Amino acid sequence: MNAARENILATLAYFDIFKYPLTSGEIYLFLKNKYDQNDFELALKYLVASQSIYQFSNFYTLRNDHELIVRRYIGNQKAADLIKIAVKVGDMLIKFPYVRGIAISGSLSKNFADENSDIDLFIITAKNRLWIARTLMHAFKKLTYLVNKQDYFCMNYYIDEDQLEIKEKTIYTAIEVVTLIPLQGDNVIEQFYAVNGWTREYLPNKIMRISSAKPLKPTLFKLVIEKILDNRFGNAIDNILMKITAGRWLKKTESKKLNSKGAIMSMDTGKHYAKPDPGNFQAKLLEQYQQKISQILVVPENLLAN
Repeated sequence: MNAARENILATLAYFDIFKYPLTSGEIYLFLKNKYDQNDFELALKYLVASQSIYQFSNFYTLRNDHELIVRRYIGNQKAADLIKIAVKVGDMLIKFPYVRGIAISGSLSKNFADENSDIDLFIITAKNRLWIARTLMHAFKKLTYLVNKQDYFCMNYYIDEDQLEIKEKTIYTAIEVVTLIPLQGDNVIEQFYAVNGWTREYLPNKIMRISSAKPLKPTLFKLVIEKILDNRFGNAIDNILMKITAGRWLKKTESKKLNSKGAIMSMDTGKHYAKPDPGNFQAKLLEQYQQKISQILVVPENLLAN
């Protein structure tokens, strides 16, 4: 099969896992190789004509299901409203000690939300102070349960300035990195993108954005707390909080405690990061993606010669 067609099918296969149709511009951005625009458009037209993919208005999908388009329209509208709230949440959370950068992640960063969507946030902290920052932020989150706003504060992925590079390098993590919507900390977000240039190996057409991130503006509260803990005492507190939190999460995982979405609670922890365990959702998604690609790239013999 023509390489451009394979790339288009593979891109649509990935987003089909999330039942998310794409525009031609979005398909092009998420291709794993660069192609001449004319060659890309010809490949896209061929796939539609051969009914390998389906076109509804300006959207393309592997499924002959117009309801997916309706779902996307509704999801995009809900996402626009939720992103406005996320901006306000970012304005609030950046005031916490040692927080250096904040970005929207998850499905919301792909411009989609439904009735069960949270505001997932990617947090960058100062070097060796991730666990102090995380503990303070999650202590605040407990208060949000009192007003039923906890879904606006899903701070589930933390890294610090000492380890900005994402270790797991897959199509999944590449897409997650390049689709982040920066809210706060323009300088550290720019540094983050610079050290994660490996994403271009998976997505050579997708340019990471930094213009939306606001510059860091330290508050008096933030400066005072950081000054007080800028010593060996602060180092000790951060290490203790890391051990306590890691221990609690390990017990949750071993007891197979489920979160609100029915998944076993687990977290991968280290001195410079705290993130969802990649051995769970990520591994299953990548396996599902490979199976889907294997299925759709089996083409009839009469098409192989084209």
